[in-house]
Amino acid sequence: MLENPEICRRLPVDVFVCEATGAAEAQRRELIQSLWSGYGEIVRYDLRGAEVSSVVVKNVVFPTRVNHPRNWHNDHAHRRKVRSYEVEMAWYRDWSGRCDDFCRVPRCYGMQSAAEQHRMVLEDLDAAGFKLRKEFLTRSEATLCLEWLANFHATFLGEEPAGLWPIGSYWHLATRLDELQVIEDEGIRKAAPLLDAKLNDCRFKTIIHGDAKVANFCFSQDGQTVAAVDFQYVGGGCGMKDVAYFLGSCLEEREQEEWEKELLDAYFATLRQSLKRRGNEGAWNALESEWRELFPVAQADFYRFLVGWSPEHWKIHDFSRRVALSVVDDCHHVQEG
Repeated sequence: MLENPEICRRLPVDVFVCEATGAAEAQRRELIQSLWSGYGEIVRYDLRGAEVSSVVVKNVVFPTRVNHPRNWHNDHAHRRKVRSYEVEMAWYRDWSGRCDDFCRVPRCYGMQSAAEQHRMVLEDLDAAGFKLRKEFLTRSEATLCLEWLANFHATFLGEEPAGLWPIGSYWHLATRLDELQVIEDEGIRKAAPLLDAKLNDCRFKTIIHGDAKVANFCFSQDGQTVAAVDFQYVGGGCGMKDVAYFLGSCLEEREQEEWEKELLDAYFATLRQSLKRRGNEGAWNALESEWRELFPVAQADFYRFLVGWSPEHWKIHDFSRRVALSVVDDCHHVQEG
């Protein structure tokens, strides 16, 4: 993997892509998307004379002025964003090679960083057969993504997240204290440290994706397999954080309430199978018991973030509110007892 800070200063993107892939020529084809708050762009490049016909370049340039769509920008937020790209590069350099076809991720051909710029040359998952993106999922499609998460969590169960976020996910409390202060419900504000501690102090930890929303899953044309992208918030923690966040991102309220048990069962069935395949099933009963108990805590924790960050967000609805407030009430009862 090509990684040289000096190259970033002197090579145009197309030349660096050729250096990373061995291509004779690289030509910019299309903008895939702009990065959040104006931090750069993701672009597809066509290649000539390489083993693959195209790659995707994530080109991060830290802006001098930030336009956050929800006005949540300050120095702390900027540092968190900068750190997230450093973590993503560490993920591709040190960890991503351990992911197999059961938890497919893009290959990284090269990366570079210098001053206010980072670049990553990544496998084009569209060209690899994962062309489809979805906003909402059927039950079987949601199960596919949960199986990806289960295999991912099994792969890294018990690992120390060296180079990654010590606590994975973009919403965990230590990074979202500004949002906490504006929550109107005093009960949620007081319960926030308790929810955070329950998740962080769990016995069974893994490496979590940290931003496992439906938009970060890529589906094969036949709908039978998925791959995942966007590892800016990958780090340590309880696997239920990914599961709770994912289900809230891809299902409407009625579906989430009606399908939740079945989908959670599917996740745990795959997790057990994956751990067994790795010879790591020894403490299965204790793990399943702990994580099932923490699932609603993870839901409540994400709800805590949402009501501070964007109180009108579509993911806030009667079901998510009922689950969160029930967990919050339990926390207060335990504290008072």
